[in-house]
Amino acid sequence: MNLGLQGKQAVVTGSTAGIGLAIASTLAEEGARVIINGRTDARVAVALDSIRQRTKSADVRGIAADLENSEGIAQFIEQVPEADILVNNLGIFEPKPFLEIPDADWVRFFAVNVLSGVRLTRHFLPGMLRKNWGRVIFISSDSALQIPAEMIHYGMTKTAQLALARGLAESVAGTGVTVNSVLPGPTSSEGATSFVQDVARRQGVSVAEIEKQFFATVRPSSLLKRFETPEEVAAVVAFVASAQGAIINGAAVRAEGGILRSIL
Repeated sequence: MNLGLQGKQAVVTGSTAGIGLAIASTLAEEGARVIINGRTDARVAVALDSIRQRTKSADVRGIAADLENSEGIAQFIEQVPEADILVNNLGIFEPKPFLEIPDADWVRFFAVNVLSGVRLTRHFLPGMLRKNWGRVIFISSDSALQIPAEMIHYGMTKTAQLALARGLAESVAGTGVTVNSVLPGPTSSEGATSFVQDVARRQGVSVAEIEKQFFATVRPSSLLKRFETPEEVAAVVAFVASAQGAIINGAAVRAEGGILRSIL
């Protein structure tokens, strides 16, 4: 299927590894001009090389900027004044008991996971409306609807993204711009893979055993019973971003492997 993304400019935040890198790679394969982002030049350079090896014709460039703060956002948008597609993928997570989460952690998680998307959308949305075509996508999580007790601060930010995406979609109703969120489940991204490997090493068991334990005890409702791959998530995001995805708007697109039991 031709997704109709040739020549569209796509910005993917937090895209030097994991889901973000897979999304950037998939959009580049579809002919979009892709801007990737990471915090350091070294990480950006490695990611660019990875995409170009996968797709020789990829039109891709990278910008190193810390999007956690307004200064980093200003630095980024100075170099990227417009975008047709904005994928707000940047995010952090950390398991921590609620009583041990200080105010600083709540503020940082909100700044990285929510405010980065707010600021970038506020900048790019007017240009999309002028062209009457655009896609804004927030990469949320199954944790937005099934808040994990082990990282409530993370779940809170993922729920906030759903509210933000729906409200923005309402605000641009009747235009050629869509705003959606995509909810992946546990994914074998860089951070999750490192975490699982660390647990396996501490317990003296295999990674496969930890994965089995995880879906038996932590996410028992999963129908997939394994970690998703970043590429599987990227395929869903690419369709939501596509010309054919125009009727998907204001939606929380569930791509979480069946963890969420609710029908709606």
